[in-house]
Amino acid sequence: MSYEFKLPDLGEGLTEGEIARWLVSEGQAIAEDDPLVEVQTDKTTVEIPSPAGGTVTKILVEEGAVVPVGTVLVVIGGDGAGPTAAEEQPRAAPAPAVPETDETVDVRPGARPKGPVRATPLVRRIAQELGVALESVTGSGPQGRITEDDVRAAADGASRAAPAPGERREPLRGVRRLIAEHMARAHREVPAVTWVEECDFSRVDLKLLVPTVLKACGEALHDFPELNARIDGEEIVYLARYDLGVAVQTPQGLVVPVVRGCDTRSVDELATDVARLADGARAGTLKPEELRGSTFTVTSAGKLAGLFQTPLVNHPEVAILSIGRIADRAIVRDGAVTVAKVGYVSVTFDHRVVDGARAAEFGLAVIARLQNT
Repeated sequence: MSYEFKLPDLGEGLTEGEIARWLVSEGQAIAEDDPLVEVQTDKTTVEIPSPAGGTVTKILVEEGAVVPVGTVLVVIGGDGAGPTAAEEQPRAAPAPAVPETDETVDVRPGARPKGPVRATPLVRRIAQELGVALESVTGSGPQGRITEDDVRAAADGASRAAPAPGERREPLRGVRRLIAEHMARAHREVPAVTWVEECDFSRVDLKLLVPTVLKACGEALHDFPELNARIDGEEIVYLARYDLGVAVQTPQGLVVPVVRGCDTRSVDELATDVARLADGARAGTLKPEELRGSTFTVTSAGKLAGLFQTPLVNHPEVAILSIGRIADRAIVRDGAVTVAKVGYVSVTFDHRVVDGARAAEFGLAVIARLQNT
């Protein structure tokens, strides 16, 4: 008797996942709870154990494929036939006004799709906005999946050019694909404005810079609830918790784990959490719940930071604070010129929710806490 393993619902409204890596091969005998597959979502990479023991008779989805929740991924035991044509794979919940059918296409060079096309809901929405018929587009992504670049090229009347001599092309995959889609959505949907001011960090232990900034932001957000919020349809949702995301650069791309209770915990407690989450992000071992539910984000590029940044808002949040490079600079203190550790604090905010004056007041409140720490 065979067992058909389907892509499970991984929570937080996720409707699809990318098969990052198979941890088994066809013909391999596995036990229940043995590592089966790594699935990349827009939050993290999740290792899923096998729910059943037996022989892996058929792997139905290739690495790099993006499939909706409920898709049969692998057959364990039996003859490995998998679902028949009459047993159509389930689809993810539809995006507004856009069908989410996600099936394969003919991807031979120069071929045009002859049936249902393979594209994510985001790409389908972009195609609808630009008036592009997906049936006329040849996909350049994994398994012929149509990418946002394909749609925009079609909209411009241009075709995907063959690589020139010395040029190398590879599809967006894994974390980089998710970052690209997330950032494109944030840039497209959020009318962002950035406020910048200098801050004297002389009284801040720079080894504890990030946890100190998290603490200052968590406390200041109590007085500025519109920055600790998100947009849900036609409503603004004000959040009564202060769980702040921290941008961490990893070899795979940018990951934003969440530090809980930044308003009430000590700087030392936050520092322990930041170090643990950063190590987990770089090692790719974070749990899904450690990347969910942030209410506001803080980012600091450390020594690589420029004078200041204008970061993109971490949608669906409405604001993000960044710290520029801190260095010895001349300032006026008590009427005299002196040297101090000065850096620039930037607050980028969604102008649909946050007024400029309120964003400035919040930034100054954070700076006051940092200068008087």
